[in-house]
Amino acid sequence: MTRRHAEGAGPSPVWHRAVISGLVALILGLSAAFYAAVTSGDTTPRDALADSRPHRESAAAPASAGTWVGSWSASPVGGEPGTETAGLAGRSVRNVVHADAGGTSARITLSNLYGQSPLTITHASIAVAAGENTAAAAVETMRRLAFGGRAAVVVPPGGQVLSDAVRVDVPRGADVLVTTYSPTPSGPVTYHPHARQVSYVAQGDHTEDATATSYTEQTPYWRYLTALDVLSNESHGTVVVLGDSLTDGITSTVGANHRWTDVLSERLRTALIGGRDLPRYSVVNQGISGNQVLADGLGRPAENQSGLGRFRRDALSRTNVKVVVIDLGVNDILRNPRLPDPNRIVEGLRTLVRQAHARGLKVVGATLMPFQGHPGWTPAQEAVREQVNAQIRAGRVYDAVVDFDKALRDPYNPRRLRSDYDSGDHLHPSDRGYRTMAEAFDLRELKGAGLTEL
Repeated sequence: MTRRHAEGAGPSPVWHRAVISGLVALILGLSAAFYAAVTSGDTTPRDALADSRPHRESAAAPASAGTWVGSWSASPVGGEPGTETAGLAGRSVRNVVHADAGGTSARITLSNLYGQSPLTITHASIAVAAGENTAAAAVETMRRLAFGGRAAVVVPPGGQVLSDAVRVDVPRGADVLVTTYSPTPSGPVTYHPHARQVSYVAQGDHTEDATATSYTEQTPYWRYLTALDVLSNESHGTVVVLGDSLTDGITSTVGANHRWTDVLSERLRTALIGGRDLPRYSVVNQGISGNQVLADGLGRPAENQSGLGRFRRDALSRTNVKVVVIDLGVNDILRNPRLPDPNRIVEGLRTLVRQAHARGLKVVGATLMPFQGHPGWTPAQEAVREQVNAQIRAGRVYDAVVDFDKALRDPYNPRRLRSDYDSGDHLHPSDRGYRTMAEAFDLRELKGAGLTEL
């Protein structure tokens, strides 16, 4: 042995070259594998593809190519009557919703809030509808949804689940089809009863059918689905509207998207095209017919939960919310068996505003519209409405005010709706009345943050 090796000198140059060559080969191999995984875009589990049904594989959304905003949402209201035992086992539920904002990727939220047992969804899909008011999908847009990388998901009683994002081009103003299939009984179906939109049901698993052939049953409800978010290049945030039947649009034309929130979104979009300095926001509707500021409905969890009870869930927790609009209070007057205290209603509204301000959110609030002529109206109730409106107009409740009362009341009898704005029940507007509500909005009020000191 030479002295150099005996003293622990390093390996020969030949050995060095061999090690370096091996490391380079390893790095190149790992890089190739990583590149293949990233560019494949396929997040559908292999076992989910082992069936014979035709489908398009879901694709992971890009990490950053826009802003996530709410494109549509609806509040869970209660458990659907008639589903207490079997739920909708063995049927495909195809919800039809209207995209307020367009995007290049999408994700959904499913709710089992009123379920009394686990809801097992084994198959879910999203697609752009082939047209208006149809269960047929544009074939090239059909995507299988996954939840944590798996095709199936179990939603616990009282819980909800957010899907993985999938790449799909959702045009603004398009109808979107979200379909779920549950093979097993799940108890009461969490639903929104006054959708003002026809959705569809099929017997068996037809989740990824692009045709409408199997969807022979129509329904006026939205089931399980409570939100559609999109990755948008056109919207930078979400306006959330919390309200009652006047926001739910209970007397608007079915399938026409004539709720006042739809018209508000249309106005905002048109103004932006005209170059006005306004925020690029989508608008989502969290109206529940019969909703009150203070009182819950019956049941546990309470159906038709009060505005105070559901504010965090339905408003503050919506995707990328920037502004909250509140139109609540009429039902606290109309549905109360005793004459309500206007100060309690106002304090309830102020509580909502304080919670929004704690998140840095601006709150725009509406005056309460007249309802003389509706069954149950009394002069004493009218006095309460006027007292609540006086505090709202005085700036003691919200950051900004939209005066629905002034816009829709009869100028010759301000206790009533103007006749052409009245749907006929003297409480809910006609389509023209809903449009007038949206036109009463000063779009500039959607700018800024919460400022009012309460």
